[in-house]
Amino acid sequence: MNLRYLYLLFCILGLVLPYSQFVPWLLEHGLNMSLLLHELFANRISAFFGIDVIVSAIVLISLASSEGARLGMRNIWLPIIAVCLVGGSLGLPLFLYLRQPYLERSR
Repeated sequence: MNLRYLYLLFCILGLVLPYSQFVPWLLEHGLNMSLLLHELFANRISAFFGIDVIVSAIVLISLASSEGARLGMRNIWLPIIAVCLVGGSLGLPLFLYLRQPYLERSR
């Protein structure tokens, strides 16, 4: 299977799976940021996952920015926006999807 198709599949999963949990919560509570943060850090295990996702998002944004600049990639803002709106589950495979043609050209 072509890597780009695999990355595209991961993009779809990275969007659908997290939002399958977030959208029902959003419909029930609205955009209540204080409740969102309270529930995100409600206990140590949820805080562990929350902090892990935040750190991973920062690392991914740094990677996408530096690697995108190094390869001269266009539209590098797309995975950065994806990280901010969904998370690393969409941002990373989208970055890899966009990067793949640049890697193939350099071979």
